[in-house]
Amino acid sequence: MSDLRDFAVKGDKKIKLKSFPTKPDDSVSKEKIIKKTQANLKKMGEFQDRLYSEGKEGLVLIFQAMDAAGKDSTIKNVMSGLNPQGIDVYSFKVPNSEESSHGFLWRAIKCFPARGKMAIFNRSYYEDVLVVKVHKLYESAKIPNRCKHGDVIAKRYEDIKNFEKYEYNNGYRIIKFFLNVSKEEQKKRFLERIDLKIKNWKFSASDVKERAYWDEYMEAYESAINATATKNSPWYILPADKKWYTRYLVSEAVVDVFKKIAPQYPVLSDEAQNNLQKDKEILLSEE
Repeated sequence: MSDLRDFAVKGDKKIKLKSFPTKPDDSVSKEKIIKKTQANLKKMGEFQDRLYSEGKEGLVLIFQAMDAAGKDSTIKNVMSGLNPQGIDVYSFKVPNSEESSHGFLWRAIKCFPARGKMAIFNRSYYEDVLVVKVHKLYESAKIPNRCKHGDVIAKRYEDIKNFEKYEYNNGYRIIKFFLNVSKEEQKKRFLERIDLKIKNWKFSASDVKERAYWDEYMEAYESAINATATKNSPWYILPADKKWYTRYLVSEAVVDVFKKIAPQYPVLSDEAQNNLQKDKEILLSEE
């Protein structure tokens, strides 16, 4: 698998996570991939400038993954090609008391950018069908008992799908990335965080605790992807054992969605163009 389309899930068929690789084929050249990534980052910057100036569509990139899959470094890499004035980054952690007192989509809705801008979500409202599902946190949530009856998670899938359709109909594109790291690579990265003092701060005992639920999380991700992937709000299941390859595929996906948006610089009216020429003449006439 080397084409971006091989990693896209658009809801036209059910997928199995096990059928997606966690690393690139041996034939893939790291040197060539890094050069392609740099070229894509330049394109992204140019597209973003047009997106901002046009102000018609907004773009949201969602990153979901197991711990140590490389979300932070991938986001940092994506940001390097963009103007920070036109993009906001949000990290969704355990909901605080205010967030918990609202519907599960509330805190994400507040973070959607104005049209013309971009937003990156480091984790997202999908946590409410992932960790909440694995640990059945909805059972202890402060919500009416009627909201706990039936398949709570299936209802949330429906809410998410409708929400993303609503946002698309209002001028937003949402693309979702699952960084598919292997259990072996996660262990390697955890050990590195323990052994290297400069990475100690990244490690948490809860990381190992959650690792014990690996199979449950894989099932939760697979179900969430199958339930919420659509043509207009697709998922990309990207191999994450080699960060340089993950970053390339993310850049490919972002360039691809920019091409679909096809943002253009605004064209001034004849009157505005004439006024520009008058202002130019004034400036040139200055001594």
